[in-house]
Amino acid sequence: MDTSAGFLIAGVVGATIGAWTTYLWRFSERRRETMPEPVAEIPPGAETVLSVLSSSAVIVDSADTVLQASAPAVAMGLVRSDRLPEPVMDLVHQVRRDGQVREAELSIGTGRRNAHIHARVAPLTSRLVVVLVDDRTEARRVDAIRRDFVANVSHELKTPIGALNLLAEAVAEAKDDPEAVVRFADRMQGESERLTRLVQQIIDLSRLQNDTASDDQAVVKVAELIAEAAEHSATEAERKKIEIAVSLRDELFVQGDRAQLYAAVSNLVENAVRYSQDESKVSVSAEAADDNVRISVSDRGIGISTEELDRIFERFYRVDPARARNTGGTGLGLSIVKHVAASHGGSVEVWSEPGSGSTFTLVLPAWRNDMDEEKLA
Repeated sequence: MDTSAGFLIAGVVGATIGAWTTYLWRFSERRRETMPEPVAEIPPGAETVLSVLSSSAVIVDSADTVLQASAPAVAMGLVRSDRLPEPVMDLVHQVRRDGQVREAELSIGTGRRNAHIHARVAPLTSRLVVVLVDDRTEARRVDAIRRDFVANVSHELKTPIGALNLLAEAVAEAKDDPEAVVRFADRMQGESERLTRLVQQIIDLSRLQNDTASDDQAVVKVAELIAEAAEHSATEAERKKIEIAVSLRDELFVQGDRAQLYAAVSNLVENAVRYSQDESKVSVSAEAADDNVRISVSDRGIGISTEELDRIFERFYRVDPARARNTGGTGLGLSIVKHVAASHGGSVEVWSEPGSGSTFTLVLPAWRNDMDEEKLA
């Protein structure tokens, strides 16, 4: 065999081997593409750990599919169609790239609401990532309320304190004018009373803000609450020649914190007298309705527009700020009523029409006569 024939045979064999090698490689690639990726297994005990965590816990595989979710995560609406919200998945992808633990404050939609969450993401295995989520929505809301409350309190306290400072200077300058001294002293007393009332209502509201029942429980006679509330506003009512008419159909009882219940009824009567026209009438009534006691206070005052009805229970909100300041209103009375009602398992209803007056109804669970008579307050 000559040299040229040997080279030809070698070339044919080499080409054949190369073709077979290429075919086998491509066949292997196609087979690898068609074979399903091994399913990542959740480590033993992970499900038990997730079940006892207070945080919302989720395990995600390499295909971004949720393999396991704790009960809080499901209840929160964090998992939807086996997927996590996009902002959380962005953290998962970052962790999967470099294996570093990451955490962030995020705002996400859970289907029912927008939630503020704290997410912590960490690798669990080479294929799995664990996501821990704490819902901070309520904490954010409470912080915002607290900041607003502190800001409002600071603003409201400045008004009577500033007035007292100015009146004290006026008294000092008018020391040779007895009539002016008496006039300024009367105004100082009024501002002092307003400041005292404001501070007391701030204290009352801070105690009620959780809407939880007080430990100081007693059975309270509704007639006594109304009588004391009417007596509290009697001086102002006499000054404005307003009649406080009380109507009770039955002997009614409620159970709860007597001081808080008195504060609620007293605030309703006080507001009715404050915002009523001179020589008008304020009606206070109580009646049993199903398993509740309904305490209603009606006035013939300025009334409240429909647009403002939803806001009147906000702290420091006033329908007519100028009039409220002139009458010594603090803007906290109705907020206290709302919280007292909530902490006693009740509610507050309101009807009002501008120019015709308003009716506020405090609805409280009635105390049954078959309960311990010795608890009567």
